[in-house]
Amino acid sequence: MNPEEFRRVGHQLIDWIADYRARVAEFPVRSALEPGAVRANLPKNPPTQPEPFEGIFSDLEEIILPGLSHWQHPNFFGYFPSNGELASVLGDYLSTGLGVLGLSWQSSPALTELEEVVTDWMRQMVGLSDSWSGVIQDTASTSTLVALICARERASSYSLVRGGLQGEGQPLIVYVSQHSHSSVEKAALLAGFGRDNLRFISTDEKYAMKPNALADAIQSDIERGLIPCAVVATTGTTTTTALDPVDAIAKVARRHNLWLHVDAAMAGSAMILPECRWMWEGIESADSLVFNPHKWLGAAFDCSLYYVRDPQHLLRVMSTNPSFLQSAIDGKVKNLRDWGIPLGRRFRALKLWCLIREQGVEGLQSRLRRDLANAQWFAEKVRVTPNWRVLAPVPLQTICVRHEPPGLEGEELDKHTQAWVERVNSSGGAYLTPATLGGRWMVRVSIGSILTERQHVEALWNLMRREAEED
Repeated sequence: MNPEEFRRVGHQLIDWIADYRARVAEFPVRSALEPGAVRANLPKNPPTQPEPFEGIFSDLEEIILPGLSHWQHPNFFGYFPSNGELASVLGDYLSTGLGVLGLSWQSSPALTELEEVVTDWMRQMVGLSDSWSGVIQDTASTSTLVALICARERASSYSLVRGGLQGEGQPLIVYVSQHSHSSVEKAALLAGFGRDNLRFISTDEKYAMKPNALADAIQSDIERGLIPCAVVATTGTTTTTALDPVDAIAKVARRHNLWLHVDAAMAGSAMILPECRWMWEGIESADSLVFNPHKWLGAAFDCSLYYVRDPQHLLRVMSTNPSFLQSAIDGKVKNLRDWGIPLGRRFRALKLWCLIREQGVEGLQSRLRRDLANAQWFAEKVRVTPNWRVLAPVPLQTICVRHEPPGLEGEELDKHTQAWVERVNSSGGAYLTPATLGGRWMVRVSIGSILTERQHVEALWNLMRREAEED
């Protein structure tokens, strides 16, 4: 494809995406296809001859679109907001179109320095002090893995330069909440700690980690001759958006010299609102934290921000310096290959840069406040309706609800919950995600799609009542 062909097809592609966003509300929110349906409509073998792009556009309409669940739909209330503000989409398009890689500062100076600028913009926007330094990772899963590797090395006096964890005489222990994200456990396993050396700390009635239980678990491990290494606190857990008490946890961590990592993947975006910053009080005492602008804030996936208070420690663990990347200015610049696992990186900063500039801080704040207000409106409707219950506090934009008809308990209530939420999802009128809480099934209502207004939340409530109460 030459530049002129690219120009022609590119205009068509932008028009197609714009049309898709303009009509996304017309589609069923969740795909109705059966497993294998998309694959059955695609050739088993690759084309031997070039095909015109018109055929690709045709297949997009006829095969790909019916197989999508539409995350940008105003009636998408599942999982978490995964926003792609169109300004950020253009930034992502720019990144791909430029086709540059960040192997070192010299390989693409603007890539490195724009990333330094936008991570510092975000630091200011969420109210962090200038003692934090940030870098863009792909996801919170990777960021947490990096954090736990750094914690492992600090606690073992950098065992990676000796025999690694296999050469250590005593196991290192990691402490997490019972309600932490599954990626935290996965990161601990990948970092080599082992499942036997994970401690799941009990939570209170608000589903937040108990600092006293954490302190007791640490003391018990010390008495057994084990080495407490790290604690992961969560600001906004996946199931309920519970808020672990960061300040109290930080005091325990400091007392025992544990690495404190804060997972604020979804809720971190809320910190652009000064009125929400109480949710991670004590954050300045953490060693590292992560939040994902590609969730609620509006950045196109993938764009996860990882911040550390001691960059030199991160560099000591993550740096790599092959001869073909060495240059005379290495001592004067930031080489992002030393700030994470991959050697190279895309120009991800562009999509965050475009988003912040096009929306402005006030525009982003306004949308988040809209979602918070809609969540409170919805929660109140549930609370005052007979046989409906809000199951957890609603500090952010996620509401955990259950319909509890008289006489239904236990497994029968679970069956009722799973049946009515599946009817909602199958209807195409909305998309919700069920989950378990306290051993019983309930339904998460996650408000935050870019197009979601009060009218869509009202329509969801009517649909939920109709499908649940007519069972």
